[in-house]
Amino acid sequence: MPMETSPRADRDQDPEAPPVPSSFPGRDQAGTLEFDRLYAGDCLQLFPRVASGSIDLVFADPPFNIGYDYDIYDDRLEAEAYLDWTRSWGREVVRALKPDGTFWLAIGDEYAAEMKVLFHRELGLSLRNWVIWYYTFGVHCTRKFSRSHAHLFYFVKDPKRFTFNDQSIRVPSARQLVYFDSRANPEGRLPDDTWILRPQDVDGGFAPESDTWYVPRVCGTFKERAGWHGCQMPEQLLGRIIRGCSNPGATVLDPFGGSGTTLTVAKKLGRRFLGFELSPDYASAIEARLASAKLGQSLEGGAEPLAGGKGRGPRTKGR
Repeated sequence: MPMETSPRADRDQDPEAPPVPSSFPGRDQAGTLEFDRLYAGDCLQLFPRVASGSIDLVFADPPFNIGYDYDIYDDRLEAEAYLDWTRSWGREVVRALKPDGTFWLAIGDEYAAEMKVLFHRELGLSLRNWVIWYYTFGVHCTRKFSRSHAHLFYFVKDPKRFTFNDQSIRVPSARQLVYFDSRANPEGRLPDDTWILRPQDVDGGFAPESDTWYVPRVCGTFKERAGWHGCQMPEQLLGRIIRGCSNPGATVLDPFGGSGTTLTVAKKLGRRFLGFELSPDYASAIEARLASAKLGQSLEGGAEPLAGGKGRGPRTKGR
């Protein structure tokens, strides 16, 4: 969910200030910015230093403009101001992407419709999927249905030329897990466009091959929890996106570093990364997280969450 970088960002911050020292030294350059680095600063000031057509995959989880209490970012903008700010960094995303590049956007209900129109109709990206990420431990409400989902927009720059590694993100099919059908494709099948968290809530309603991605939200008691950012994305969710939409060695950019999940997963999976983070405190915490991440290290969280639940063995005849 949200993250920090901004419209009314810290106006006293020096746009030319040196980046937070990186635990993963840069080797090449994207414009004047090195890859495999996190830079502390406003994304609107840093984006122009990224070379046009240099990025394979951008994942953005911007502030949702819902009044979240960030340390230095104002998450209570007027609607038009928020959308104008989004247009500004959105144009930079399109400019920075390679001709066959991919853009993923995470956003809440309040601006999902506007974001779809803005990036598709105004900025010219092609929408491949509107994914719904369903999670438990959502915001409890007393006068409306409790929110338990976020929107994930999957855009590409060229609808005829883009990276999609289907073999790296396949899941077991219902034929394999439920029916034990020998005719099932042993390679499984692609996930659909709804990703769910808790199958016990909808028994029989969300098979692994359906349009649901089963990825738990990172809650306060989870081992994966970094502890210093309230809107932490699960590593398994970013793992699916990065594996599916980029190749080893590809460049991955996150303009809203937040808890550092995108950059951490990119490093573990052997991608070149570049990140921005408005908050100096968050940036320092991200650097510490990156320092502990190693190439080839397993992602946090279960790769196949259903395996951790109560399994049902093969049905016997007559039942």
